[in-house]
Amino acid sequence: MKEKKVSRITGGLSIAAALLLSGCEGGVLDPKGQIGIDERNLILIATALMLIVVIPVIFMTLFFAWKYRAGNTSAKYTPKWSHSTRIELVVWLIPCIIIVVLGAITWISTHRLDPYKPLEHEKEPLEVEVVSLNWKWLFIYPEQGIATVNQLVIPTGVPVSFRLTSESTMNSFFIPQLGSQIYTMAAMATKLHLIADEPGTYQGISANYSGAGFTGMKFDTIATPTEQDFDAWVNEVKASTDRLDDAGYQALVAPSEDEPVHHYGSVAPGLFDRILMKYMQHHGRTPLVMPEGAMNHMEMMHQGDIESQGEMHHHSMEQMSPVSESTRDSQAESAESSQETVQEMPADAMDQMSEMEQEAGETALPALSAEAAKAAVSEE
Repeated sequence: MKEKKVSRITGGLSIAAALLLSGCEGGVLDPKGQIGIDERNLILIATALMLIVVIPVIFMTLFFAWKYRAGNTSAKYTPKWSHSTRIELVVWLIPCIIIVVLGAITWISTHRLDPYKPLEHEKEPLEVEVVSLNWKWLFIYPEQGIATVNQLVIPTGVPVSFRLTSESTMNSFFIPQLGSQIYTMAAMATKLHLIADEPGTYQGISANYSGAGFTGMKFDTIATPTEQDFDAWVNEVKASTDRLDDAGYQALVAPSEDEPVHHYGSVAPGLFDRILMKYMQHHGRTPLVMPEGAMNHMEMMHQGDIESQGEMHHHSMEQMSPVSESTRDSQAESAESSQETVQEMPADAMDQMSEMEQEAGETALPALSAEAAKAAVSEE
């Protein structure tokens, strides 16, 4: 009798769970890949652990309200009651145990499901480069030399290694049934590793608001039944005469809403890296080792700057105390020597310095002119 009662309870819970999850088709609770399955299990385990506290609290709230209602005169009334060691142990010990268990599970799962961590699989991963645009997704297949807009095709049972960036605003790449959403940001590359265990079409979305066309920023992820089917699709895309080069990419960058699927039969090599570095093109361009002529010129300029400062110092000293005629002659000779040194600088060194000054945005010549102006003001 007791076993029948337990089986009825288990069956009832199974039916209830099926009814609750029936409306989750196509979402994170209906995974089609190993990463998605692990993430769903983590969600269910964490929810179950928290319900160990939530359900008794809800039950006791309703029970106490019913038992100690005004019309129940048989309930025990103890207005001076203030402490119970047993109750304290229950309300503190059980939540602490749940927190420890939940924390351990979360810690282990978080590191195991690190999106940057490659999947352990016998097959080599398929590389896909992803660029979020306004308001569409660009997928580049560097190994196959093709690209698509708003359509991602992958073979079933093969790991996929994503590199992602953004053309402008920050976005979020998310295929709910495959798991692990990841952000895309301009001038930054993020990584994601996924796999589809079942063939089918899974919707991909943008999970981060990015402007007026955000709601239409969706794409289909098609998992082909076999690798041969994927190869056939690649050959079909390669038959397209459209080429995605730098000029074609600039045309694609223009904001558009509800962009239709588009295929490019060829892609300019290194396009993704150029997109990634477009906002960092001046970063690190100042050479660490200067040409020999430019270095000599810098030393001459530095020496002339020191001499100019020395002249200003001596001029101030002249106003405070008399200076000998020989000292003034020495100062004049030093100034003439520094001017001759600058005039004798090689032409190629001057050209190199001009180019370096334009790139770096900083130059020693304005600083020298400023010092000369200060000296003129002091003399006046």
